[in-house]
Amino acid sequence: MSTRAQQYDATVVAREQVTPHLVRLTLDVPGFVSTGIADEWVGLVVPGQFQSRYYTVRSIEGTQLVLDVVVHSTGLVTEWASGRSGDPVGQQVVLTEAKGSYLPPDDAGWLLLVGDLTALPAMTRIARENAVARPGRPVQVVAEVPDDSRIDGYFPADPTVSVTWLAPGPDGASRLAEVVETIAWPEGPGYFWMAGESAQMRAIRKHLMRVRRLPSTHYDVMGYWRSVAQRQPRAVDPGPIWRAGKAAGKSDEEIWADYDAAQAGAEE
Repeated sequence: MSTRAQQYDATVVAREQVTPHLVRLTLDVPGFVSTGIADEWVGLVVPGQFQSRYYTVRSIEGTQLVLDVVVHSTGLVTEWASGRSGDPVGQQVVLTEAKGSYLPPDDAGWLLLVGDLTALPAMTRIARENAVARPGRPVQVVAEVPDDSRIDGYFPADPTVSVTWLAPGPDGASRLAEVVETIAWPEGPGYFWMAGESAQMRAIRKHLMRVRRLPSTHYDVMGYWRSVAQRQPRAVDPGPIWRAGKAAGKSDEEIWADYDAAQAGAEE
């Protein structure tokens, strides 16, 4: 028997193309329960699919939740969020229960946040909520973002928050691990938070443990996505299976079973 995470039905109430690579979605989610953790993320299941993709929550106010979604040339959510298959506003989506991992220790006198475009929503929320939870604690942000996706006013206008914008490598590849290895670290105990491409995160974990020798309680490093030379097509497209299952009145569990069977057949 499979166990599914708690789910919430949501309605898209607004969509904004913030930059060429970033789409802001505002969702109305009655009954949504936040973890209260500043880097919390949710799984998003868009119409025509039943696989989730995970996004950090930029902000929550009442029943409305804001996601900043990074869009690519192709992808499970990109076509839908970009409006290529119709305006998402008014459509129904599903969110999974929120989870988070940001947990600075009590002795953290500073925060150092490092990430790429996918980490922007979490970093700005951490900076914003830090000003309330620990007024005066300095926050240093290092954001690796293409020139056309640097947003004035994205981070709090607070004297304790400093932001350094960096461009990705010449080929668009992330170089955050290299950046962190040469960064000027604040004095005393603090908390290091970093998210982005998985290979970069693996490299920096080794640096934190072997060179910086940080206690595990004083850093959090997460791989948000994996770089591949070319996105590989799925052996089985879940879209038609999902639509056929819903049309037949099947439950999500029955549709998952159909998809698993199709996957197994494709691998034979």
